Amino acid sequence: MTEFSAFDYAPIAIMFLVAAGFGVSQLLVTQLIGPRKRTATKLMPYECGKDPVGGARDKFSIKFYTVAVVFLLFDIEVLFIIPFAVAFKDLLTSEKLSGIAYGTIAFIEIMVFITTLVVGYIYVWKKGTFDWGLQARAEAREEAKALAIRRRQEVEQAKLAA
Repeated sequence: MTEFSAFDYAPIAIMFLVAAGFGVSQLLVTQLIGPRKRTATKLMPYECGKDPVGGARDKFSIKFYTVAVVFLLFDIEVLFIIPFAVAFKDLLTSEKLSGIAYGTIAFIEIMVFITTLVVGYIYVWKKGTFDWGLQARAEAREEAKALAIRRRQEVEQAKLAA
Protein backbone atom coordinates (compact mmCIF):
# COMPACT_ATOMS: atom_id res chain seq x y z
CA MET A 1 0.00 0.00 0.00
CA THR A 2 1.16 3.50 -0.75
CA GLU A 3 1.54 6.29 1.73
CA PHE A 4 -1.28 8.77 2.21
CA SER A 5 -0.67 12.11 0.61
CA ALA A 6 -3.06 15.03 0.81
CA PHE A 7 -1.54 16.31 -2.42
CA ASP A 8 -3.22 13.42 -4.27
CA TYR A 9 -6.58 15.05 -3.48
CA ALA A 10 -5.55 18.49 -4.75
CA PRO A 11 -7.31 18.07 -8.15
CA ILE A 12 -10.58 17.32 -6.38
CA ALA A 13 -10.19 20.37 -4.15
CA ILE A 14 -9.40 22.51 -7.18
CA MET A 15 -12.52 21.18 -8.92
CA PHE A 16 -14.70 22.14 -5.94
CA LEU A 17 -13.10 25.58 -5.76
CA VAL A 18 -13.66 26.18 -9.47
CA ALA A 19 -17.29 25.02 -9.21
CA ALA A 20 -17.99 27.23 -6.19
CA GLY A 21 -16.17 30.13 -7.83
CA PHE A 22 -18.22 29.75 -10.98
CA GLY A 23 -21.48 29.80 -9.01
CA VAL A 24 -20.49 32.84 -6.97
CA SER A 25 -19.16 34.67 -10.04
CA GLN A 26 -22.43 34.15 -11.92
CA LEU A 27 -24.42 35.56 -9.03
CA LEU A 28 -22.13 38.57 -8.72
CA VAL A 29 -22.05 39.30 -12.45
CA THR A 30 -25.84 39.25 -12.75
CA GLN A 31 -26.14 41.59 -9.77
CA LEU A 32 -23.50 43.98 -11.08
CA ILE A 33 -24.34 44.25 -14.78
CA GLY A 34 -27.89 42.89 -14.96
CA PRO A 35 -30.87 45.11 -15.66
CA ARG A 36 -32.46 46.67 -12.59
CA LYS A 37 -35.86 47.53 -14.01
CA ARG A 38 -38.22 46.01 -11.46
CA THR A 39 -41.81 45.83 -12.57
CA ALA A 40 -44.80 44.19 -10.95
CA THR A 41 -44.77 41.48 -13.62
CA LYS A 42 -41.09 40.69 -13.07
CA LEU A 43 -41.48 40.56 -9.30
CA MET A 44 -44.54 38.31 -9.48
CA PRO A 45 -43.92 34.64 -8.67
CA TYR A 46 -44.00 32.39 -11.72
CA GLU A 47 -44.17 28.65 -11.86
CA CYS A 48 -44.68 26.07 -14.57
CA GLY A 49 -46.14 28.46 -17.13
CA LYS A 50 -49.12 29.42 -15.01
CA ASP A 51 -49.64 32.52 -12.94
CA PRO A 52 -49.87 31.61 -9.25
CA VAL A 53 -53.39 32.28 -8.06
CA GLY A 54 -55.26 30.97 -5.07
CA GLY A 55 -53.99 29.08 -2.07
CA ALA A 56 -51.58 26.22 -1.75
CA ARG A 57 -54.37 23.69 -1.28
CA ASP A 58 -56.24 24.52 -4.49
CA LYS A 59 -56.58 21.90 -7.20
CA PHE A 60 -54.16 22.09 -10.10
CA SER A 61 -54.77 21.32 -13.72
CA ILE A 62 -53.84 17.82 -14.84
CA LYS A 63 -51.42 19.51 -17.23
CA PHE A 64 -48.93 20.02 -14.39
CA TYR A 65 -48.88 16.33 -13.56
CA THR A 66 -48.60 15.40 -17.22
CA VAL A 67 -45.57 17.66 -17.60
CA ALA A 68 -43.98 16.03 -14.56
CA VAL A 69 -44.51 12.55 -16.01
CA VAL A 70 -43.12 13.65 -19.39
CA PHE A 71 -40.06 15.06 -17.62
CA LEU A 72 -39.52 11.73 -15.86
CA LEU A 73 -40.06 9.87 -19.13
CA PHE A 74 -37.30 11.75 -20.91
CA ASP A 75 -35.05 11.72 -17.86
CA ILE A 76 -35.27 7.94 -17.78
CA GLU A 77 -34.65 7.89 -21.53
CA VAL A 78 -31.30 9.57 -21.01
CA LEU A 79 -30.45 7.18 -18.17
CA PHE A 80 -30.97 4.20 -20.47
CA ILE A 81 -29.63 5.50 -23.78
CA ILE A 82 -26.27 6.85 -22.60
CA PRO A 83 -25.03 3.52 -21.15
CA PHE A 84 -26.40 1.75 -24.21
CA ALA A 85 -24.49 4.08 -26.53
CA VAL A 86 -21.28 3.53 -24.56
CA ALA A 87 -21.60 -0.26 -24.58
CA PHE A 88 -23.02 -0.71 -28.10
CA LYS A 89 -19.66 -1.01 -29.87
CA ASP A 90 -18.60 -3.79 -27.50
CA LEU A 91 -21.93 -5.55 -28.01
CA LEU A 92 -21.42 -5.56 -31.79
CA THR A 93 -18.07 -7.35 -31.47
CA SER A 94 -19.15 -9.78 -28.74
CA GLU A 95 -20.01 -13.46 -29.16
CA LYS A 96 -23.20 -14.59 -30.81
CA LEU A 97 -26.26 -16.07 -29.12
CA SER A 98 -27.93 -18.70 -31.34
CA GLY A 99 -26.40 -17.13 -34.43
CA ILE A 100 -27.57 -13.60 -33.59
CA ALA A 101 -25.07 -11.04 -32.31
CA TYR A 102 -25.78 -9.39 -28.98
CA GLY A 103 -25.47 -6.05 -30.76
CA THR A 104 -28.43 -6.90 -33.02
CA ILE A 105 -30.58 -7.88 -30.06
CA ALA A 106 -29.58 -4.74 -28.18
CA PHE A 107 -30.31 -2.58 -31.23
CA ILE A 108 -33.80 -4.05 -31.61
CA GLU A 109 -34.49 -3.54 -27.90
CA ILE A 110 -33.35 0.09 -27.96
CA MET A 111 -35.46 0.74 -31.08
CA VAL A 112 -38.53 -0.64 -29.26
CA PHE A 113 -37.67 1.61 -26.31
CA ILE A 114 -37.26 4.70 -28.50
CA THR A 115 -40.48 3.90 -30.38
CA THR A 116 -42.34 3.73 -27.08
CA LEU A 117 -40.91 7.11 -26.09
CA VAL A 118 -41.82 8.68 -29.45
CA VAL A 119 -45.39 7.36 -29.18
CA GLY A 120 -45.63 8.83 -25.65
CA TYR A 121 -44.21 12.14 -26.86
CA ILE A 122 -46.70 12.34 -29.74
CA TYR A 123 -49.54 11.50 -27.36
CA VAL A 124 -48.75 14.30 -24.92
CA TRP A 125 -48.11 16.71 -27.80
CA LYS A 126 -51.54 15.97 -29.26
CA LYS A 127 -53.11 16.42 -25.81
CA GLY A 128 -51.67 19.96 -25.68
CA THR A 129 -49.35 19.41 -22.75
CA PHE A 130 -46.64 21.60 -24.26
CA ASP A 131 -48.99 24.48 -25.09
CA TRP A 132 -48.14 27.21 -22.58
CA GLY A 133 -49.15 30.13 -24.75
CA LEU A 134 -51.68 32.88 -24.31
CA GLN A 135 -54.56 30.44 -24.09
CA ALA A 136 -53.09 28.83 -20.96
CA ARG A 137 -52.68 32.27 -19.34
CA ALA A 138 -56.26 33.18 -20.25
CA GLU A 139 -57.45 29.92 -18.67
CA ALA A 140 -55.46 30.72 -15.53
CA ARG A 141 -57.03 34.19 -15.30
CA GLU A 142 -60.52 32.72 -15.70
CA GLU A 143 -59.77 30.17 -12.97
CA ALA A 144 -58.55 32.99 -10.71
CA LYS A 145 -61.69 35.04 -11.33
CA ALA A 146 -63.93 32.04 -10.63
CA LEU A 147 -61.98 31.30 -7.44
CA ALA A 148 -62.26 34.92 -6.27
CA ILE A 149 -66.01 34.95 -6.91
CA ARG A 150 -66.44 31.66 -5.05
CA ARG A 151 -64.45 32.94 -2.07
CA ARG A 152 -66.45 36.19 -1.96
CA GLN A 153 -69.66 34.18 -1.93
CA GLU A 154 -68.35 31.99 0.88
CA VAL A 155 -67.39 35.06 2.93
CA GLU A 156 -70.81 36.64 2.32
CA GLN A 157 -72.58 33.42 3.32
CA ALA A 158 -70.47 33.22 6.47
CA LYS A 159 -71.38 36.82 7.35
CA LEU A 160 -75.07 36.14 6.77
CA ALA A 161 -74.93 33.00 8.90
CA ALA A 162 -73.28 34.87 11.77
